Amino acid sequence: MKDLDDQIVKIASGDTAALETLYERTKTAVYGLAISIVKHPQDAEDVMQDTYIRIYEGSGKYRPQGKPMAWIFTITRHLALDKVRANPGRELPLEDEWIPDPKADFSESTLDRMVLQTVLEELSEDERQIVILRSVEQLKHREIAQILGIPLGTALSKYRRSLSKLRKKLEGKGK
Repeated sequence: MKDLDDQIVKIASGDTAALETLYERTKTAVYGLAISIVKHPQDAEDVMQDTYIRIYEGSGKYRPQGKPMAWIFTITRHLALDKVRANPGRELPLEDEWIPDPKADFSESTLDRMVLQTVLEELSEDERQIVILRSVEQLKHREIAQILGIPLGTALSKYRRSLSKLRKKLEGKGK
């Protein structure tokens, strides 16, 4: 994480290559958190773009403390929630946007992503965010609680409950 701290410090001094490096290393995680909140690919991409603009603009105020991903996720989460609040009656994507192309490559990784997406839809927004931040980004429960603005005990119990829901769904015992 120190190297991400260093990248943000370099961005503050105007190093655009550092921004590109930071983007390449964090884009998947930022997109994952954004899509878990906004639930629409185009909106998630907008949030992602705005996140990196905010990182660039706010890098001068950033103080390295060994937790750059928590800072980045906080920015992403706030922007995503703003996007959701700005479009409360957001319509579902048109049918042709969510039905897979019949000629699409259904490789194992594509199928894994589809299964994961389907199963994650069983979770509430908070539960989905906690699972992604813990399982994908390997953040500590304390960091997750801080990012989401919830007590540590709540983060822990929601994580355990979420895993239990996912396990039941995958075993075919869910809804």
